[in-house]
Amino acid sequence: MKVAISTDGDFVSAHFGRCPFFTIVEIENGKMKSKNKIENPGHEPGFLPEFLKGKGVECIIAGGMGQRAIGLFGASGIKTIMGVSGKIDDIVKQLLEGTLKGGESLCSPGAGKGYGVDKTECEHGDSHEEVK
Repeated sequence: MKVAISTDGDFVSAHFGRCPFFTIVEIENGKMKSKNKIENPGHEPGFLPEFLKGKGVECIIAGGMGQRAIGLFGASGIKTIMGVSGKIDDIVKQLLEGTLKGGESLCSPGAGKGYGVDKTECEHGDSHEEVK
């Protein structure tokens, strides 16, 4: 299974579409087979689900994502886990242990509407908060 984690530095990015990078983790037989960081090619409605599906991604992990994007990923057969924050390595460990918990999206509805990849603010607070 391949998982894409929205990434900003060493942390899960609060807003999926506007993250600078994605960490792609491949898991096989309960162990991490590979972990690569790729640049976000851009935020356009409908583009990222097809882009990541083409890379074999089956699951998305992020702090937040709009309802339309969640629907587009679902239509592409890609599961979404929102409401996640913390260091990427800690999230990967939780994923491998089966203890990762999602929650409510950290982005407010409509927060990204009408903006391109260079939008700098969203109503989700600090994206580098540790999971408690």
